[in-house]
Amino acid sequence: MNDAADETPQRKGGPTRSRREAEAARKQQMKRPLTRREQAERERRRRSAARDKQREALLGGGSAADLPARDRGPAKALARDAVDRRRTVAEFMLPLLVVILVLSFFPAMAEVVFSLWTVTIFATLIDEIWLIAVLKRELKKRFTPAERRGAVLYAVLRSTQIRRMRLPKPAIAVGQPLREHY
Repeated sequence: MNDAADETPQRKGGPTRSRREAEAARKQQMKRPLTRREQAERERRRRSAARDKQREALLGGGSAADLPARDRGPAKALARDAVDRRRTVAEFMLPLLVVILVLSFFPAMAEVVFSLWTVTIFATLIDEIWLIAVLKRELKKRFTPAERRGAVLYAVLRSTQIRRMRLPKPAIAVGQPLREHY
């Protein structure tokens, strides 16, 4: 008879549970198996929170640890700053290609289109080669080969994006020198 009374939860007006009993009940509830729906909801909330932290980091307000894996690390930060500290021909390539496309509809502009196309390609190539040489020199000075892995390709891809559209947002102004430590 006493066992049945112990199993039912205490109602208002009854004696307060001891601390040990309250902690045991809390631990038991934490061990309680979740339903599939509860597990899915908990996982959805966890992913949403992680995505929000990542978005905040990409927009420049969060921690570097919250960045996506492709953007993490000191070598990638140096590569970002090396690209962001200068204007590149590649970032203007998309608008130039739109101009070339529009001009290509006019047969009288064929020579101009060909010349503009050729100049754009060669200027982009020369600028990218220069960027790669400067970046490799900086990376070699500051990082081991394992640390600098993937940073050059990362910088080349970043340099082709329009500055305003880059994520993570540029943290360095055009013309500003690179930081001493990354």
